[in-house]
Amino acid sequence: MKTLIIGPSWVGDMMMSQSLYRTLKQLDSNNEIDVLAPAWCRALLNKMPEVNQAIAMPLGHGEFAFKKRREIGKSLRNNHYDQAIVLPNSFKSALIPFFAKIPKRTGWKGEMRYGLLNDLRKLDKQAFPLMVERYIALAYPNQIHSASDLPQPLLWPKLNVEQDEITQTLSTFAITQDEPLIGFCPGAEFGPAKRWPDYHYAALADMLAKQHAKILIFGSANDKKIGEQIIAKMSHSDMCINLAGETQLEQVVSLISACKAIVTNDSGLMHVAAALNKPLVALYGPSSPDFTPPLSDKAEIIRLITGYHHRVRKGDTEQGYHQSLINIKPDNVFETLMNLIVRCQKSNE
Repeated sequence: MKTLIIGPSWVGDMMMSQSLYRTLKQLDSNNEIDVLAPAWCRALLNKMPEVNQAIAMPLGHGEFAFKKRREIGKSLRNNHYDQAIVLPNSFKSALIPFFAKIPKRTGWKGEMRYGLLNDLRKLDKQAFPLMVERYIALAYPNQIHSASDLPQPLLWPKLNVEQDEITQTLSTFAITQDEPLIGFCPGAEFGPAKRWPDYHYAALADMLAKQHAKILIFGSANDKKIGEQIIAKMSHSDMCINLAGETQLEQVVSLISACKAIVTNDSGLMHVAAALNKPLVALYGPSSPDFTPPLSDKAEIIRLITGYHHRVRKGDTEQGYHQSLINIKPDNVFETLMNLIVRCQKSNE
C-alpha cells in the first residue's frame, strides 16, 4: 500500500496531521506514506517515523498555478500510489492527485471537488468538533459518522528527536543546562490579539529567574521584536535568551526538547511542544481550544472567556492585545506552571 498525503501549510495543522499518519500505520504497518507539503515542513516530517518521504511542494500558499499542478501530478504517476488523502479543503489542493491518476482520492467535500476526489466525504462539523478527529476519520472507510465512532484512544502527534540532535543544537547556541530551561513561545499568527502581553511574559520570566531557571524565547523573525521587548522589561535579563528569528525550525524542535517546560500562546509551536511531550501552559484569548487544543496530557490551558471570537486579530487595548489575555496574570501562570511541573515529575517517578 502506498499513500500520498496532500499536507497542510501551517505548523499547527501539520503537527495534528501526524495523528492521521500514525493511524494509517496502525491499520497497515506496511503502508508507505509520502507527504507533499511546503519545503519547510521537512523539519517536522523528518521527525515523524511514520513518514516515508517528504516531497517538497514548489508552489506557495494560495498560488493556483493550474499548469504547474498538472506537471507535478504527472511527475508523481511513476510512484504508483494506491490512495491520496487531501487534507486542505481547497479545490486546487485536489488537482495534483487527480493528475497523478491515483485510483482512490479521499477528502472532505470542501470547495466543489466533485470528480477530483472520488472518495468524497461530507463533513458534519458538530460530529467531528476537533480538527485532529477530522484528519483521523479519513484513514477509515466512509463509515465513520462521528468522533464517537473512532477507535480509542486517538493517536496524538509524537515527534522523535535523538539526543545527539539536542546536544549539538545546544552547543551551536552555547546554551548549557546548568539551570532548568523554560521555553517561551510569545508569538502568534494573525495579529496581537492571540498574544499574551510582552510585559506579562517579562514578569513571569523574572519569577522563573528567581527560581534559577533560564528562559529561551522561540519564534520566527517576526517575533524577534517581541522577544526584545520581553527582555527589555525584565529585571533579570541575563537569564533570558532571545532565539526568535535566529533558529531553523529543526533547531527549535531540538531546543524545545531540551526544555523542562513551555509557556505558549495559541500557536504552531504550542503543537510542536505538545508533540514533544513537554509540560506546557497554553494561554488562550479570542481563539478557542475547542477546535485545535494542544494534544497532550501534560498541557494546562488558561482561558478566561468562552466561545470563539471569529477574526479578532487586533484587540482594542494598547499594542493590540485582547483584554481577556491581559486579564491572565503572571502569578496565575507561574502557579499553574509550577504545579504542572511537579505533577509531571511525580507521574514520571
